[in-house]
Amino acid sequence: MTERLSAQIEFLKRADSLKSVDRANTLLDQSRFENSAEHSWHLALWALMMEPLAGDDVSIDRVIRMLLLHDLVEIIVGDHPIHLETDWQAVERAERAAASTLFGLLPNDQTSEFRDLWEEFEADSTPDAKFAKYLDRCQPMFQVLCAPNPNPEHIDVVRDNLSGGRAAYLASEFPEAHALASAMLQGDPVPETAFSERLPFLAEADRLKSVYRASLLLSGERFENSAEHSWHIMLFAWVLSEYAQPGVSLTRVLKMLLLHDIVEIDAGDHPIHGQVDHAAQEAEELAAAHRLFGLLPKKPQADFMGLWQEFEAAETADARFAKAIDRFQTPIGNLATGGGSWVDFNVTFAQIEQRVGTPIKRGAPELWSWLQPQLSAFFCESVTD
Repeated sequence: MTERLSAQIEFLKRADSLKSVDRANTLLDQSRFENSAEHSWHLALWALMMEPLAGDDVSIDRVIRMLLLHDLVEIIVGDHPIHLETDWQAVERAERAAASTLFGLLPNDQTSEFRDLWEEFEADSTPDAKFAKYLDRCQPMFQVLCAPNPNPEHIDVVRDNLSGGRAAYLASEFPEAHALASAMLQGDPVPETAFSERLPFLAEADRLKSVYRASLLLSGERFENSAEHSWHIMLFAWVLSEYAQPGVSLTRVLKMLLLHDIVEIDAGDHPIHGQVDHAAQEAEELAAAHRLFGLLPKKPQADFMGLWQEFEAAETADARFAKAIDRFQTPIGNLATGGGSWVDFNVTFAQIEQRVGTPIKRGAPELWSWLQPQLSAFFCESVTD
């Protein structure tokens, strides 16, 4: 198990670099450029929210997984804005080489699984890939159109994209999206559709990209935000799903992790090693969940509130595995960055065993068996130093 798990962890650590790949579009508040990791999280959220608009032949579960990994190649080749003159054939060759390098870090069976799904997305020929591409076309446009004070140059890009660019085909392929974007672009009344009634929640979710956590990126350049963290632990859960207890549904786990930190938009992040009034935190997060999920129609509002509460309670096998993964990711990063938040909060190994080890042992004991010796060695060396 050790060699296989170590390979999986190396892939997941390499994936951390996607958080440092900037895109051409900005956050809704115009404070900075969006990165490709948080973009991938947002797209997965779009897929979950827009499931009722997908065809009967579309599997949203597969769409979510495609969107989690579709931009990983940008770790090596970078992002290429659609409005700039580009040698797209050269980009395609570079991306295929990057896919071979990155997915090749995984064990052979997972290399094939991930590479095949990435290839399917790129080919854009199956119902799942087509719907994933629709959303990949939509999110950047609505990121601009929903901004309180959008950049005029970005508005021009959206206009060109809708009229004759890559998004023009949405007029026939995904008319709800094209009609809404056109109306917003022209300042016309927004039509009430299943698409438009989900847009306020998706726009509000953009704020999670500005909630910063106590843990650093592996590069050490800055603190991680909660949106890219959510993307990363979904990838962790997928890659490490074989270490879940029997009967765990990866599909439900991914949805829990997709939604689990959304309340931090209102309640903020509370580091597990910080001084926290847990009762007050729970009350703040519950109020946030009611407000945020309350932006949705009644059916998804109830469904997603239920998933979030299940994760928080951590009583089901699915929720216990999701919690285990949520606790597992940060130590991987802290070990790679000289202690990270453990140093900032003067964390002891006993605290790690209680706050991190306990939930990991409950949901994925094999992962704790792999991690515990490394943590023990780190803290022993820290004491010696």
